[in-house]
Amino acid sequence: MSYWQKINPTGAIADFRAVFRDAGPKRWPVALVAASITFGIFSIMAAESWKQPRPLPKVTYIKSWPLDRTDEETRAFIAANQKEKDAREAAIEAYEKEGRELWATLGKASGMDVDKIKREAEAERAREKAAQKAKADAILNKQAEEAKPVAE
Repeated sequence: MSYWQKINPTGAIADFRAVFRDAGPKRWPVALVAASITFGIFSIMAAESWKQPRPLPKVTYIKSWPLDRTDEETRAFIAANQKEKDAREAAIEAYEKEGRELWATLGKASGMDVDKIKREAEAERAREKAAQKAKADAILNKQAEEAKPVAE
């Protein structure tokens, strides 16, 4: 038996007609106001666009590298960038450590085995770090092999 065979709107229509007749002399103005408000809301919703235009990519061109830059200047630039990167990573690590401590406190209050969870999380982080290092080493080894002169 289909879902639509169970539905019969004649009872709902009959109830609406009975209530509309008993509404009194102001039923038509109230019905018109309600219909106009409903129509207005739906027309406003239909006119709005829910799609936003795609943001254009931000392109950054390197303009600060003079052609006559020395090797020492290049090394100093790389060292400064590495210090900034290390500082950012240290700040992120401190933020994550504070979050882990808060979760550990919550876990202890909840009766969880926080030490076991901490060991498992540290082991997972160590595995991820080792995988990243292995991937970087593989890339460096591949580049080193490609840079070797081929014996003829």
